[in-house]
Amino acid sequence: MLCLIAGDRTPVPVPADHFTLSWTHSIEKVEWREEYRVTAAGLILERSWVKGSGVGMEPAPDAKLINGWWVGHPRLPPLPDLTLAASHHVGDYMLCARDRCSPVRDWLGQPAAGPELGPVRLVACPPRD
Repeated sequence: MLCLIAGDRTPVPVPADHFTLSWTHSIEKVEWREEYRVTAAGLILERSWVKGSGVGMEPAPDAKLINGWWVGHPRLPPLPDLTLAASHHVGDYMLCARDRCSPVRDWLGQPAAGPELGPVRLVACPPRD
């Protein structure tokens, strides 16, 4: 199961073992999507989609152009966590899991016009005893 952690707030569980994270790069205005699997070892990036390229936005080395998207399968070790910069100066990340796609702020129960959340960490929830 995925957990979202904003600052020192209580983790918010997302009952899913797969999720897609998407956003638009604040400078390049390029859409990016990443599909992850949640495991006990951490978050595994299984596939990435990028709608173009730019500084720091290069497609994966094995990427193929499919319907205008560079689709790749990065080969990375599991990530212990993934930290998202949350700011009113950039658009919110969209998190899709189990038939629901909503801004990360919504998953955390925070209003769009509310205060900045600061960094948000995505982690595999600890196992329940």
